[in-house]
Amino acid sequence: MRTQVAARPGYPFSLEVEIAYELSVRGLNVTTTIRNCGDRDCPVGHGQHPYLSPGAGLIDECSLEHPGRIRILTDERQLPAGREAVEGTSFDFLEGRKLGSIEIDFAFTDLARDDEGLAWARLTGADGATASIWVDGSYEFLELYTGHTLAPTRARRGLGTEPMSCAPDAFNNGEGLIRLAPGESTSASWGALLED
Repeated sequence: MRTQVAARPGYPFSLEVEIAYELSVRGLNVTTTIRNCGDRDCPVGHGQHPYLSPGAGLIDECSLEHPGRIRILTDERQLPAGREAVEGTSFDFLEGRKLGSIEIDFAFTDLARDDEGLAWARLTGADGATASIWVDGSYEFLELYTGHTLAPTRARRGLGTEPMSCAPDAFNNGEGLIRLAPGESTSASWGALLED
């Protein structure tokens, strides 16, 4: 899919955005490419909002493995307000463990990566089915959201596991913000799979 994003008040820049979806035996692969179509440098940040669910029921009984070593703390408006190493806290999921009733709505960074440079998050149900997401090195942040604030019929039915190229509020704090020169582009990939 490809579209043009026209300049407008609040974001006076022109972009071409292409998102390619590929489904194979290795799961779903999603690549986002953004090109600056304007005549001046422009700031860019992007992300997507997939949810992981290994099957029916609540995520409370699932085991979560998540690569984030640093949690971005937020204030009452959900704006960044500091950082915290997750080691030894209830947000440490570097080794898979039961999610339980913990409520999470935070971005994580300093992602642990495999030999291919991919960071993986895995949600495993009681029956052993595992829903996984990976992000390439262009995604430096993963947001986790347990869905605890959703309507009762939807709450905690999936785990938001969102690839982000920049930190929350990056247009103000600049963290991870991409600056594209005219004609320049940037690409990032993530993927998801379900294993029995």
